[in-house]
Formats: sequence, structure tokens, C-alpha cells
Amino acid sequence: MRIINLLLVMTLLYLTGCGEQSSGINWDMPTPYTETVFHTKNIEQFTKDIKQATQNVLSIRVHAGASLYKHTEIKRAVRGGQVAIGEVLISLLSNEDPLFQIDVLPLLATDYAQARILWQTSRVAIEKVLDEKGLKLLFAVPWPPQGLYSKKAISSLEDIKGLKIRAYNAMLSRLVELMGGIPTTVQEPEIQQAFSTGIIDAMMTSPSTGVSSQAWDYVNYYYDFQAWIPKNMVIMNKEIFAELSPIMQKQVLQAAAKAEERGWAMSAKETNDKIAIMAEHGVQIMQPNQKLKQELSLIRQQMAQEWLKEAGGEGETILSSYLQDAYQHSLTEKTSALTSGLNNTEQPK
Repeated sequence: MRIINLLLVMTLLYLTGCGEQSSGINWDMPTPYTETVFHTKNIEQFTKDIKQATQNVLSIRVHAGASLYKHTEIKRAVRGGQVAIGEVLISLLSNEDPLFQIDVLPLLATDYAQARILWQTSRVAIEKVLDEKGLKLLFAVPWPPQGLYSKKAISSLEDIKGLKIRAYNAMLSRLVELMGGIPTTVQEPEIQQAFSTGIIDAMMTSPSTGVSSQAWDYVNYYYDFQAWIPKNMVIMNKEIFAELSPIMQKQVLQAAAKAEERGWAMSAKETNDKIAIMAEHGVQIMQPNQKLKQELSLIRQQMAQEWLKEAGGEGETILSSYLQDAYQHSLTEKTSALTSGLNNTEQPK
């Protein structure tokens, strides 16, 4: 009887994670962006949700603004177990696998509906690549659509030729090269200094980064290209995750699912809010003219072909699936709009 009772107690300890409660778990979490950026705010809420769900057993301390590790070091730190968890821009890892480039293919997904379809069609493949590297994907949240910040007016690629443009991943570097610019690596917290010292003349990034870096101090124009919608992802060391009890693993994943949904909503709101703030500070919000659109379209086709050569069959499968789903979504929206218009049309008397 005593043996049976002992086994029951051990089972309860395993299921409830009491062994974890006795000592507590404390993780450090490096993130590359400052506390004012919505990604960081979402992560702060994510850590609060975990702490509450685990009844203060699991605590995560967020180190924002690349204060613990530089952005380029975070994935390696998580993989090596120096930290259990961290946030990185997915496309920052594009030199490791072409699948990490898919959400920064220019003009492939240019609104949130398309970006979500692209994520749904590519997530499993990205999870597989991360798993092979000893990492576990928890969630991903998009930035607002990317635009071009410039000191001078841009009416064609000729105006971009020779400009030193901030590039934060290999795909963007390639885009800058094809546009005739000079790709220059600058960390997000160093943007202001880079502009003031002439290290960069322009940058391609989101309205969020434009506001957090106070772009109005050094640029006059923001061109709303909606070129692509890149995503940050929160990743964990796979072995550290496996050491958690099943109950705690479930709690972490539930908090991650909430963070992903919340983050997408925050991103959508962020787009309009931040563009309005830039306009209030004197930045001219511009749309690319037809000539520039045509020039960018040719670059898009070239970059898509280049990416497919690197991504191979798996990349082609993902891209084909995305294009089919995005097309079906577009048809559904058009049909819905048409039906709504017909229903609201006043019938002849």
C-alpha cells in the first residue's frame, strides 16, 4: 500500500510540476528592440502570462534593446543554452537556410491577410529547420509593411543609385544592390547615430522603427511601398523546453499562442498609428509612382527566381501553395464584396 501511495505522489509531482515549484525557474530573454517597440511590449505580456499561469514558478526577465546580446548573437545564445529563450527577426537567419527569407521576398505578401496565409503555408517547414538546429518555435509576430525612408525625393531607381541604405538581412541587402544602392548593416538602436554621421542615407523598415528611432530628425520622406511584412519569432532551446513538465510545456505554448494572436493585432494597429505620428512630425508620407512600381516589379520577379533556385523543391511547394491560397482568398473577398454590393443596391421600383 505504501508503494502504491508513493507512486501516486510521484505521479502528482510530475503532472503538477511541484518539483519545479520548490526551486523556481528563472530565464533571461534577450530581445533586439527597445521597450517602446510593440514587439517588446507583447513579449513583456507573454512573460507575465507565463508567470501567472505557472503560479510564479517560471519567471522570464526580458533584456530589451540588445542589452544582453546583439541581435546577431541571440539565436546562437539560445541554441547554445546560454539563455533559454530569445527573439530574432526570421530573415536575419536567411544565410542559414533560404526558407528564412520567404517573408521578405519583395511584393510577395503586401497586406496582413496575405502575410498570415504565407505564415500558415511556411510555418511547418520553418519549425522543422529550427528543430534540426536544436530550437523550438514558440510564436511569430509581423512588423508593419516595410517602406523606404529617405532624405530626398525618390521618383525612380535612378534616385536611389549610390545611396547607403540600411540593410538588416541578406535578402534586403540583395534588394538594395538591385536598386542601385549600397547595403549597410546598422543595428536598430544605432540608426540615429548612423544617419547623423553619414553612415547611411536611407533605410527600408517599418513605421514602428521609424517612430522609435525618431526618423523625422534625419529624413524627409517615407515611401509606403508595403514591400513585405517580415516577422520576428520567439524561439527556445529545445532541450530546455523538454526539461519542463508536460503541464508547464502546455502553459508556455498556450501563452505563446495568445502572444501570436495579440501580436498580429498590435502590428495592424501599429501601422496606421505610427504613420500618423510620422506625418505629425513633418515626414512626408508618399506613395511610389507608377514608374517606380514597374521597376520594383521587375526586381521582384528576379529575386523570386533567385530564391527558388536556392530553396529548391520545398521552396517551390511552399510558394505554389501560398499563391494558390492567396488567390482563393482574393476571390473570396471579391465575391463577398460583390455580393454585399448587390444586396445593398436599391431595387428598381
